[in-house]
Amino acid sequence: MQTVSPQEPGGAVAATRWLAVGSLLGLIVLSVAWELWLAPLRPGGSWLVLKALPLCIPLVGLLKRRMYTYRWVSLVVWLYFTEGVVRAWSDKAPGNWLALVEIALCLLLFVACAAHVRWRQRAAKAAAAAAAAPASA
Repeated sequence: MQTVSPQEPGGAVAATRWLAVGSLLGLIVLSVAWELWLAPLRPGGSWLVLKALPLCIPLVGLLKRRMYTYRWVSLVVWLYFTEGVVRAWSDKAPGNWLALVEIALCLLLFVACAAHVRWRQRAAKAAAAAAAAPASA
């Protein structure tokens, strides 16, 4: 039987990692493109593009598999989700469609982070139980 180490993630854990990184990159690209070219609040772009900067901070932590980063990103993402809901309701097209994309990316990021933390903890417990089993036998 092969055990999955938390340092070398298995298929599901690795998939959630890449899903989290991909959806975070998607949110960054969407935020920049939205506020500079696709549907800025003012012609020529707006200062609201700066909302992409806080999203760049957790990118390194997600790539380095820092569990703490996955946990706090799953909470911070709700701020962007809320912005998406407000703008989907109040903006005109194409801003409201971009807001729906933001909502989808936020939900994807939250699910990926939550699943990553859960499955990685489960893999760590299984590895610890496997290491303790030969000692007690």
